[in-house]
Amino acid sequence: MNEINIARTITNKRKEKSLTQEDLANFMGVTKASVSKWETSQSYPDIFLLPRLAAFFNISIDDLMGYEPQMIEDDVRKLYKELSHEFANKPFEDVMSRCREITKKYFSCFPLLLQMGILYINYGNFTIASLDENQKASIASEAKELFIRVKQQSPDVDLQQMALHLIATCEILLGNPDEVIRLFESAKNKVPSSNEVLLSQAYLMTGKVKEAKTELQSSIFDSITSVVGVIPSYMALCTDDTGQFEEICKRTIETIKLWGVKDIFPAAVIPFYLSAATGYTQNKDTDKALDMLEEYVYIATNNFLPITIKRDDFFNLIKVSFDDLPFGTADTPRDEKSIKQSLVDGIASNPAFAPLHENQRFQNLVKRITNNINHN
Repeated sequence: MNEINIARTITNKRKEKSLTQEDLANFMGVTKASVSKWETSQSYPDIFLLPRLAAFFNISIDDLMGYEPQMIEDDVRKLYKELSHEFANKPFEDVMSRCREITKKYFSCFPLLLQMGILYINYGNFTIASLDENQKASIASEAKELFIRVKQQSPDVDLQQMALHLIATCEILLGNPDEVIRLFESAKNKVPSSNEVLLSQAYLMTGKVKEAKTELQSSIFDSITSVVGVIPSYMALCTDDTGQFEEICKRTIETIKLWGVKDIFPAAVIPFYLSAATGYTQNKDTDKALDMLEEYVYIATNNFLPITIKRDDFFNLIKVSFDDLPFGTADTPRDEKSIKQSLVDGIASNPAFAPLHENQRFQNLVKRITNNINHN
């Protein structure tokens, strides 16, 4: 952990200038013994000497003091483990007092504040059985204040999002579900799906069962489509391992079928079928490549435009408007003309399928998708 390090700074800067302690003492108008005590932390320079020292070394007073109100990641991690051990073995209030001193000292170190708040609720609300409800509420409130500071003051967007989630967690612990709803409903398109669990819990606490189901159902569907969306990138790395590639295709096809993704959100599976066809072509498995292209063409020619999400018997509450989808769930829809052209180009002008150009089945697929797109 970083402290005020004026002793280290004076020593290092003096040596950089190739000066003796006596040289520095003469310049500052003090004794050599005084400089020695400064460098061994036995005493500090008089406050009126600080500007002259800083000017002599051509640094700011802050740099001279060596005060670094930040902690590096490793120090934060070590401190968290150390305090966790103390919570398990020492009186709770004694450890909390130490925690409060640390947060005051590093009040602008936002990663530390976030972890300290997490530590508070982990031990104050979930681990120490001897605490009563009032004590737990007090600790949750204290943690919430740390998270609010991080959300409002940290320049790190990721920390802000984590802080938002943790503020909502504290509100749940404090029995304030309406606050959670207010937090997330005002920024529904900007929060990660993990917050939907908290929002659902808040709805449930206020008796809004349908809204609670909607949040969780939508979160489940978002997770499934996200997995399917990532698969093509992973497949591209595995084409040299036919066994692994085959297993990826098998599991993805089963996932699509099990959750009905092709019927609910056909646009989400098109990249998979195209990537699977590309990989099979590269591996000279023509029949399977054409099977994947059959699926691709089937979706492209069955009026899936405009891009929409449809409900089914299971996903009967999911959000179907792109305006309601969590931010980042899908690409912003393009105009239909450009989408149609890209669908044709994906098969007809794709160099990956050059080995299939003489294949009659491939030619029929190209003709089918081209005619369909041109006539609609």
